[in-house]
Amino acid sequence: MKMKSSARDKKMERHAKNILLFLENKTYDYKNRVALGIRSSYGWIEYTYQGLGRLSRKIASYLIKDIGVQKGDRIAILSESRPEYGGAVIASVMSGMITVPLDIKLTKYELKSILSNCNPSVIIVSETFLQTAKELLQEIESLKHIISFDNNNENITSINSMPENYEEKWRHRSSKSTALIIYTSGTTGAPKGVEISFENILSQLNDMAILYKSFFANRKIASLLSILPMNHLFELTVGFSVILSWGLSVYYTKSLKPKDILSIMQEKNINFMIVVPAFLKLLKNGIEAEIKNSPLHTRILFSLFYSIAKFIPFYSVRKLLFRKIHKKFGGNFFGCISGGAPLDVSVGEFFERIGIRVFQGYGLTETSPVVCVNCDKRGDVASVGRPLNSVEAKVDEETSELLVRGPSVMKGYYKNYELTRQVIDKDNWFHTGDIAKISKDGHIYITGRIKNMIVLSGGKKVFPEEVEAALSQSESFEEVCVVGIERVEGGKAGTEDIVAVIVPKEDFASQFSNNDELEENIRAQVKFLSSRLAPYKRPVNIIVHRDALPKTTTRKIKRKELSAYICHR
Repeated sequence: MKMKSSARDKKMERHAKNILLFLENKTYDYKNRVALGIRSSYGWIEYTYQGLGRLSRKIASYLIKDIGVQKGDRIAILSESRPEYGGAVIASVMSGMITVPLDIKLTKYELKSILSNCNPSVIIVSETFLQTAKELLQEIESLKHIISFDNNNENITSINSMPENYEEKWRHRSSKSTALIIYTSGTTGAPKGVEISFENILSQLNDMAILYKSFFANRKIASLLSILPMNHLFELTVGFSVILSWGLSVYYTKSLKPKDILSIMQEKNINFMIVVPAFLKLLKNGIEAEIKNSPLHTRILFSLFYSIAKFIPFYSVRKLLFRKIHKKFGGNFFGCISGGAPLDVSVGEFFERIGIRVFQGYGLTETSPVVCVNCDKRGDVASVGRPLNSVEAKVDEETSELLVRGPSVMKGYYKNYELTRQVIDKDNWFHTGDIAKISKDGHIYITGRIKNMIVLSGGKKVFPEEVEAALSQSESFEEVCVVGIERVEGGKAGTEDIVAVIVPKEDFASQFSNNDELEENIRAQVKFLSSRLAPYKRPVNIIVHRDALPKTTTRKIKRKELSAYICHR
């Protein structure tokens, strides 16, 4: 076993030392194919693989020769997703720097906290964040240079104004070297940066390459639509690095409006997407709303076809039954990988039923990020699949926590050995914090999250995800979140009560003349739906909330923020 692991490590080392050659080979193999594109007010901006290579070399040459960066220096990126973002990431690798992608939704205070932790010397920004970068330059001692993706009227270098130099000698590093520092969403006063090495990234590329045929078989897949922020590791690893290693074209959208997304899908013949579950739910709601407003015969036909499709094993036939929907998607949309949060089973089944494959995956930033993807068990939407080829997984016998081990597990938390030691044990098992079950055939099922667990007065433990799944069956609810609110007084102080926060759909809420009637109806629905649960799992308090719930950039509900709001109502 040790000999096999050692051989693998040596192989990874060789690949890592030649990662620049790997990038160079991709730009040669697919040189005239579109790599990255985005629609601007002037039309489409597209970079071929060869063009992306030239852009990356130009930025890297400027970093090395004109700015004088050293190997191991940090470079921060604060920008919306766009082709030049990818060029900057590759340039960082070429110049020997460590990339720190920043969340554009963070406040300046939060950005300052992160930058003070990782001490970058360079920050690259889009025009939108140029002023923020200038302010940070004055407050962060390590920060010396600003580079803009866009032309500007100020004395700040843009990538277009850089010297046409492509010949600087690139800097190689070992597989153990840090490639990225990813600060997890919700970071505030105590930054938690995840160090991702070249070995971590290469293990993901190798494992996902093995799954290529499981995703596409012999189908011709050419283009992908990217809707996730580039600062998120799921997008940076899978939606960018993996997709480009497959030679596909990635298109970005500046808007998440369904009309704009569908327009790009039609114009660029999009075949595949990397998404989060919230997007799929939004898309499902949009399709259902359109059907609801259709003539009676259309609604009857859809209902009939939807019932029949359940018994049809062929996606091609399902696609024919729902060809009008597929036409809106451009006609050649094949499917998507869903990750970043649990997928509602009803949402996954909806898309599978109408002929669109949904490959549910699971992972964490700390695992680079993919642990598993359900490629083979199409009839079991709840499964997140088997572990990737290089990943080991097991469930702790006492706590039911999922533990994973393998070359994709992070180096650790940047400058925080103690926190790293808490999550990676002496046998190199990473403790995910998620509750899981593993079936006899190796498929993993995520059933809850330890830190979300609600502890009741009798010692009973409830996972909110289970309660949310029951309440989400209502077609009247737009969003459902279940939290535990701690009691601070009395004999039950320190324990929690189950509270359900419900956001009703707008068209449903508009049917009621006042809020009291609306709340009464929602409470009745919650009572009925929760009757399927054990009595101790049922909400004791129901709050009707008319605004969208607070979320991270990856569309996860901010439970702590919501709990604080409830406590101060």
